[in-house]
Amino acid sequence: MNSNMRANRAAINKFRKELKAMFGDISKIDVKCLNKAVNIGLTVAKRNTKARTGFMRRSWVITPTTKTARGIEKGIVNTAYYAPYVNYGHRIVTSDGRTVGWVPGQFMLEKAVHKVDKTLEQEFRKEVERVNRRHDK
Repeated sequence: MNSNMRANRAAINKFRKELKAMFGDISKIDVKCLNKAVNIGLTVAKRNTKARTGFMRRSWVITPTTKTARGIEKGIVNTAYYAPYVNYGHRIVTSDGRTVGWVPGQFMLEKAVHKVDKTLEQEFRKEVERVNRRHDK
């Protein structure tokens, strides 16, 4: 885990504690912020997916929101069988099995996850400000 993710997680946890102090159940706010952030991440993933036929771009989907021991989770997945090769890169292999090159990855998923992290922090900050205004703080 890199330090940026730790900082984001710490900021989000701080916002969650502030929200929880103002009113009991913040799960609705969690779901609202997560849904918005993941939807934006899906847009980023699709935008960064190069399209020859459009199949891979259309194959990006969002998993349902699930409640876990750590909170709530929602994911972005590409159902095209070749998506990992395009995302992470792959070898170029001749018919006799020799590796003759490398195709660099496009890293669409990583770009989307980065955008989701940034958006989550912004959305939680907006919610804290909205609740503060509502509770005259």
